Amino acid sequence: MRIGIDWGGTKIEAQALGEDGAMLGRHRVPTPKGDYEGCVRAIVGLVAALETETGRRGTVGIGIPGALSPVTGLVMNANSTWNIGRPLDKDIEAALGREVRVENDANCFAVSEATDGAGAGSEIVWGVILGTGAGSGIAIRGRAVGGRNRIAGEWGHNPLPWPRDDERPGAPCFCGKLGCIETFVSGTGIERDHRERTGTALAAPAIAEAMRAGDDEAKRTYDLYLDRLARSLAHVVNILDPDVIVLGGGMSNVDELYADLPAKIDDYTFSDAFVTPVLKNRHGDSSGVRGAAWLWKE
Repeated sequence: MRIGIDWGGTKIEAQALGEDGAMLGRHRVPTPKGDYEGCVRAIVGLVAALETETGRRGTVGIGIPGALSPVTGLVMNANSTWNIGRPLDKDIEAALGREVRVENDANCFAVSEATDGAGAGSEIVWGVILGTGAGSGIAIRGRAVGGRNRIAGEWGHNPLPWPRDDERPGAPCFCGKLGCIETFVSGTGIERDHRERTGTALAAPAIAEAMRAGDDEAKRTYDLYLDRLARSLAHVVNILDPDVIVLGGGMSNVDELYADLPAKIDDYTFSDAFVTPVLKNRHGDSSGVRGAAWLWKE
């Protein structure tokens, strides 16, 4: 049995998977915000609950919004800032009495979709998450690619490619730079753009609904978003050339993207044709936790 943990900013979820990927059990608890030791205790409790429920002992994989530094072994780049500088894997191993595997949550998403999701059977899967922020993960032959510096896939913190004059220098990003991809193509980014251009504050799903209803300003917002996302994706396609791109996060629910993106990406790729499928994730909100469990695939 494989147990996956998705350690998020608002909830910690655990799932147990059988050898065939079938879900054997699922539990979640609110994240004890600001309480690192409380988070460790929560994970121990979730693992215990699943093992009691199934009567089986499992391997444990954990997806976190951040990574373990290759230099110090401590958590870095976590938006749950109380985890930064902590030996997370060692603390949980000591609490559980077994080895655990820890990986960035976007990489877990990519592993999940590469294993038995929308990218199953593909050699190189690029999983792109378009939510409150924008990030991505890479899975090659079903294994997460963390990179030498543990930042593989940190696509959202690069500048918007081929920026126009009115897109420079761009909005401030939480990372301290201006004009990061994340500030344009996240759900937060499309909301900011619509608000600044029209003076009307709408949530991303409402912008999509207004576009479908024939609202010209919402259509303009969508067209700008589509072009910026296409540029941002093409930039990585020109480097990685994945076999499939799988979208996750709230913006992945805008179904028009799957019809409209390929032709737009084609405008910016260094090839005579862009043939890479752009697909919606198969496992939804469960992809991260399933990917954490699959860190122990072998």
